[in-house]
Amino acid sequence: MIWNPSVECASREQMREIQSQCLTSMLERIYKSVPFYRNKLQEKGIEPGDIKSVDQLKDLPFTLKNDLRDNYPFGLFTVPQADIVRLHASSGTSGKPTVVGYTGNDIAMWSEIVARSLAMANVTQQDIIQVAYGYGLFTGGLGLHYGAEKLGALVIPISGGNTKKQLQLMVDLGSTVLACTPSYAALLGESIAREGIRREDLRLRVGVFGAEPWTEEMRAQLQQLLGIKAYDIYGLSEIIGPGVSMECEHQCGNHINEDHFIPEIIDPKTLEILPYGELGELVLTPVSKEAMPLLRFRTRDLTRLHAETCACGRTLVRMEKCLGRTDDMLIIRGVNVFPSQVESVLLELAETSPHYQLIVSRENNLDSLEIKVEIDEQFWSDEVKQLEALKNRIKSNIQSVLGISATIRLVEPRSIERSEGKAKRVIDNRK
Repeated sequence: MIWNPSVECASREQMREIQSQCLTSMLERIYKSVPFYRNKLQEKGIEPGDIKSVDQLKDLPFTLKNDLRDNYPFGLFTVPQADIVRLHASSGTSGKPTVVGYTGNDIAMWSEIVARSLAMANVTQQDIIQVAYGYGLFTGGLGLHYGAEKLGALVIPISGGNTKKQLQLMVDLGSTVLACTPSYAALLGESIAREGIRREDLRLRVGVFGAEPWTEEMRAQLQQLLGIKAYDIYGLSEIIGPGVSMECEHQCGNHINEDHFIPEIIDPKTLEILPYGELGELVLTPVSKEAMPLLRFRTRDLTRLHAETCACGRTLVRMEKCLGRTDDMLIIRGVNVFPSQVESVLLELAETSPHYQLIVSRENNLDSLEIKVEIDEQFWSDEVKQLEALKNRIKSNIQSVLGISATIRLVEPRSIERSEGKAKRVIDNRK
């Protein structure tokens, strides 16, 4: 089902016209209302009237996450506080979170794009959606909730955690769609097996997973564990929350709702714009956001864009699943390592579970990587020879993919701490 064909199937010329109109309107608002942006534009000798086309986006300054913290809490808002109807915030490592505001129109727009996104996964008003993302300042829970209601589906707003209750309601209420982080979905899948819940007791058919990077190997695991088709939803609180992009049934990349969010890919070092198909950092400009539109926000997420029309009929630009974040990348003995690369190696093996940790240390000025790998329950045994063979196989595969040697530590089932939100994959003891 295509929720809004007038934009989801628009020609590239039509989309450029939509984006150009929204961009020029946005620039006038931020220039007038936000001293931070007025100063940035004046430094470049730009006034709003100078920008007439989305093709000129490349001439405009970037916005960094630190800019949100420097203008904490309301310095980037373009409307009076009386027009703000909701605040969300992401946790901050510096002690200050990044605060995001929404007007009533922003909430309506957000609901529309999440409804549009759910429709991409063939979710309909006949579905029962169990929203196990966290509610509150995190955007996941309420974002999916409002979008599902806009779609007309029945929503179970259970939030994250309380796994036994999750499973009870999943069975008793007949949930057909599960929305949560992929790591929590893995925990729920394990718990279903452990509690002896039969596949025929469940009506689940769709999973809507996001908020953390996950691999195709993780998708296969979740689909097997839960008996579903697993879809990737992408978003970030600074832009809007979930719904920036979503996979359709063909799962050849996430369709970006680019009538609201203009995407670019840049080289994170040179800041030059890269062509379609090149790997780089995703930059987003939320041109229709009223309360807090950000100009060329650097997401730090690494991906590629593709502009070919999808088999589903949508012409929206597609982004590949994120490889990781530039600030999540580990440099170990001069080699770039992403947790998602390790995950893809481990989940190709039947003996491993979707739970692992990377522990980085430094001794005598030399970096070392240890990977804790949790063994699937049916393969855990006391036979040292079998475990040693598995450890050597993992070590060899990691060496082949990453180009570095790692110490492999096999641990027993359910020994790595589970997360009801985003999984903690990396422990960097070098800091």
